[in-house]
Amino acid sequence: MNLPRAAEHPSVSEPGVVYHFFHRIEIRYADIDAQRHVNSARYFTFMEQARAAYMRALGLWNGDDFDAIGIILAEQACTYKEPIRFDSQVDVGVSTQHIGNKSLQMIYSIQDAGDRREMASGRTVLVTFDYVSERSITVPPTWRERIEQFEATGR
Repeated sequence: MNLPRAAEHPSVSEPGVVYHFFHRIEIRYADIDAQRHVNSARYFTFMEQARAAYMRALGLWNGDDFDAIGIILAEQACTYKEPIRFDSQVDVGVSTQHIGNKSLQMIYSIQDAGDRREMASGRTVLVTFDYVSERSITVPPTWRERIEQFEATGR
């Protein structure tokens, strides 16, 4: 599988965690607020973009059918460590840390693309969801196998 990722990097915020997947994001003028750094709400957008790229790279979602994405956000958190400035690039690391019966817990590391400084860390809880029937579903066995394989090997 051809995964769009940077080299593997250990987590700064989660000792023992190695991120196998990174998604690069270029900071745009529209991301900046009146305090001249990235607005706090954009960090959640960066995590969302990286999560979608992770799902596509692992073959869990094709990116075309939004009814088939199979997850809905239940909870999110972000710890801001350093301001991110205009005209920079960040790499957002994504790792699935827990797979429950109907949920996934993912963590994120937003790092400066140049020197790998962690600018922020985050966490989300996602519920596997059928958008057609509008109800939660059990994590598909193929998802569980693919995620566990990727998180264990990086492939």
